[in-house]
Amino acid sequence: MAAVVASLSLCYSARPNLLLRSFSRPKHRTMAAMSDDPIREWILTEGKASQITKITSVGGGCINLATHYHTDSAPFFVKTNRSIGPEMFEGEALGLEAMYETKTIRVPKPHKANSCVKQVGALPTGGSYIIMEFIEFGSRGSQAELGRKLAEMHKAGKSSKGFGFEVDNTIGSTPQINTWSTDWIEFYGEKRLGYQLKLLRDQYGDTAIYQKGYTLIQNMASLFENVVIEPCLLHGDLWSGNIAYDKNSEPVILDPACYYGHNEAEFGMSWCAGFGESFYNAYFKVMPKEEGFEKRRDLYLLYHYLNHYNLFGSGYRSSAMSIIDGYLRMLSA
Repeated sequence: MAAVVASLSLCYSARPNLLLRSFSRPKHRTMAAMSDDPIREWILTEGKASQITKITSVGGGCINLATHYHTDSAPFFVKTNRSIGPEMFEGEALGLEAMYETKTIRVPKPHKANSCVKQVGALPTGGSYIIMEFIEFGSRGSQAELGRKLAEMHKAGKSSKGFGFEVDNTIGSTPQINTWSTDWIEFYGEKRLGYQLKLLRDQYGDTAIYQKGYTLIQNMASLFENVVIEPCLLHGDLWSGNIAYDKNSEPVILDPACYYGHNEAEFGMSWCAGFGESFYNAYFKVMPKEEGFEKRRDLYLLYHYLNHYNLFGSGYRSSAMSIIDGYLRMLSA
């Protein structure tokens, strides 16, 4: 089934330019005063910098502001959000740490705090921040290398607790519920598709897609017959805006919405990721393709179309409904 691809322009927004300033550590400034700016405080203590020389805005996604802090010790990448508390970034930090620990694909190294000064926290004026490694990007690298290293991460990152994650996190700005489950079909039906469908019903009053979607959830088990599903560590939101290459052309993945799930669910954003044949060939050499992969592919796209509907409006409704209707016909449900 071919899903109708909605406009990608809704995923992007212009970012305001941030004021460029130069900071140095005052010799007689007290720690109490510094706490008015926790980002600056962390960089000048945990980050071991004595001077912040420049702050520049970085383009990127449409949820947070991204900033590059230039210092005399190392560069730092900082994301801020003026309307959401630190829980969102705490989930991101745990995801980055989990991916980093697989020692497979490159991710921005999450900084750990050795004192009360946190690399993730609340802003005094409202909102939150996260501080991480700044990676200098280079030219586009090999899709085959991206596929191979992503598969290696899925192979290395396993959980004995089942499907879910240590904390709930966000997909975009939508809550993503990660309560542990030993049953993937139940987890994906309730915590992924079902949660999005309930949001659509409550936010837009869309009972039609809610009812059809739940009929699909109740009948989708046959799509997983003869499939062994292991809980693999997933990036969770892998589209082109969250994929880059460093100056050595090694792939880097960013802005995760991590959880442990069926590895095929990682391709749910493939409709705006640009994965080519070389990517999939390299991936499946490490993580062999399971029986029925093609039949399940759109089921994993559906989660992200539903989320885009919730985030950006009804422009994504037809794509989601097309997938649901297609499966209901296939399953005679």
